Amino acid sequence: MNSKSIKAVVMATCLICFSTGIVHAQALALPDTVTVASGKLALKALLWRPSGEGPFPTAIFCHGSYETNDTRYDVVQQASVLGHLFAKNGYLFLGLFRRGTGISKGQGENSADLMLNAFNEKGQDERNKVQLRQLQNVDLKDMISGLAYLRHRDDVDTNRIALIGHSFGGSLAMIVAAQDSCLKAVVTFGAAGYSWELSPQLRANLLTAVENTKAPVMIIHAQNDYSLHPGYALDSMMTLLGKPHQLKIYPSFGKSLTEGHNIIFLSTDTWETDVFNFLRKYLGQ
Repeated sequence: MNSKSIKAVVMATCLICFSTGIVHAQALALPDTVTVASGKLALKALLWRPSGEGPFPTAIFCHGSYETNDTRYDVVQQASVLGHLFAKNGYLFLGLFRRGTGISKGQGENSADLMLNAFNEKGQDERNKVQLRQLQNVDLKDMISGLAYLRHRDDVDTNRIALIGHSFGGSLAMIVAAQDSCLKAVVTFGAAGYSWELSPQLRANLLTAVENTKAPVMIIHAQNDYSLHPGYALDSMMTLLGKPHQLKIYPSFGKSLTEGHNIIFLSTDTWETDVFNFLRKYLGQ
């Protein structure tokens, strides 16, 4: 996808957001397309800046897993919904597209494709192994590279960086937070909602990540997510350890598990006030 195509998608999202009231008109500036080096790869990211003088509190988005040929979701459009919303609320927002995904297609192998191939060839156990390998290695590396990129920008307040994760990216956000003690807050939407029941390895690793995470964590699910067990389990572990956190289970959204799982993009009005109150508490105004 070239820069003109990216701008067309983002502009279309702007119009959708404006017409549905997801964001206000002043937030409809187009993002910059930037390059983030991750090893030998040149990953692409969209960067939204709020109005006013920086340095700004900053959020980096950890997207879910999307197969290359899956036409049900537009990861650029999803990042755009969040980018405008965060910029409206005064945050610089980086939507980083990890290797092989979205506008980083062609830069390395897509984790969702690798997981699908593993499942088709050897079944669920092999998919679980590949999923954990990707979370602990290349996807983790990409997010650490994204954070390093932000910390070299003059318009980023490096003492006020939050990590936002969804689905596979919610699990990845917890693993990143266990590695990066300088993060000020983490917000996860539907983390491990699909995989929790299927992967004992993932469950164990997320509980271990919680033990090593210093940042306050907000855990979000809709009532009709694929599973609420990861939210309750992570909440219980953080309570036991005396770590600052908040669990929010919102009412069911939409008519399917998929819609509930994707409340982060489909119903921002549901969570906007709660999430930004949480971020202000730990990042400051």
